[in-house]
Amino acid sequence: MTTPSADIRIVSTDFDGTIHEDFAHAPIPDLFQDRMLEFQRRSGVWVINTGRHLASLLESLGRARARALPDFVVTVEREIHRHVRGHYEAVEPWHTACQTDHQEVFSRNDSALRALFSGLESRFDATFYDDTWSPLCVIARSNAQMDAIQDELEAFCRSVVELVPVRNDVYLRLSHRRYSKGTALQEIQRLLGLTAAQTCAAGDHLNDLPMLRREVAHWLITPSNGLSVVKDQVRAEGGYLARNTCAAGILEGLEAFGLFR
Repeated sequence: MTTPSADIRIVSTDFDGTIHEDFAHAPIPDLFQDRMLEFQRRSGVWVINTGRHLASLLESLGRARARALPDFVVTVEREIHRHVRGHYEAVEPWHTACQTDHQEVFSRNDSALRALFSGLESRFDATFYDDTWSPLCVIARSNAQMDAIQDELEAFCRSVVELVPVRNDVYLRLSHRRYSKGTALQEIQRLLGLTAAQTCAAGDHLNDLPMLRREVAHWLITPSNGLSVVKDQVRAEGGYLARNTCAAGILEGLEAFGLFR
């Protein structure tokens, strides 16, 4: 594990399973919110880095009666919004470039993607659909089924190198390889004039892996409910494997790094 330090200026947290539990009495624990408010008062920057789209995230923050609100949100693993006077504004030129690059690669490969969609739908009894962010989204019936679907999508993406499947549990979408939780966090660092050495990232699932690398964030945490593959990567990168679950585990890691006493 890395040596404790208080020189952390950005804390980037996944949402579901990392700081938020849907059916808990307090979906985002009060102590975690208190600590984030303290961090922000010290000019720290809190980022929620999630696979949810913006409206879904804001609805869940509202339902959780969140008192602490992030300075930035990364949604659908790629879109960056900044908190400005009570609402979230898209960060440019990142937002337009992100949309343009996705539209271009999806349009250029439209016929192949349609054929892929049809073929997968004929072979698997999963739910396939398209949405604003991806022409092919999947909700599998089990992780084993998603493993098989993901294998086929990764084979497809080897021939369309700009695309990558992005998975969270039994849900998957396609995304441009240039845009991820990791590259979005690096863009926030660039905007703020900060570095990976001043950044902490925390997550529990597969779509968090791009930001759980030392080249993106020097300080890494996964809660005890993190997937084995996530724990393996965080351990290999010299990060902190918490004993506690979810937000309690993230606070445990931040305290171990010396951010809070």
